[in-house]
Amino acid sequence: MTAAVDDDLWSAIGDPTRRRMLDLLLAAGNGTATSLSEQLPVTRQAIAKHLGVLDRVGLVHATPAGRERRYHVDEAQLARAVAQLASVGSAWDARLRRIKRIAEAIQAAKDQRSTQ
Repeated sequence: MTAAVDDDLWSAIGDPTRRRMLDLLLAAGNGTATSLSEQLPVTRQAIAKHLGVLDRVGLVHATPAGRERRYHVDEAQLARAVAQLASVGSAWDARLRRIKRIAEAIQAAKDQRSTQ
C-alpha cells in the first residue's frame, strides 16, 4: 500500500450518518448543524456530535456564523481518504488475484490426478 491507513479517519467515515453529512456538505458547499438536521432523521444535538467527530479527523472545518458554526469539507483531507481507499482496494485486488491463482493451481492438480 502506498498510503498509510488512518484508522481514526476511516472510523469517522464508517458511520452512514456522517457519510450522508459529508455528501450534503459537499453538495451545498457548507452547512450548519441546524441545516443538516433539517435534512437528516437525527436531532441537531446528534448532528453536532457527528460534526465534532468529522472535525477531529480533519474532514470538516468550522467558521463562526452568528450563533452557529458553518462547516465545510476539507477537500485535501477527503482526497487523502480517497487515496487510502484506492490503496487498500489495490492491495485487496492483488490478494484476490493470488488466491485465484492458488485455487486454479489446486483445481488443475485435482483434475490431473483424476485423469490419471
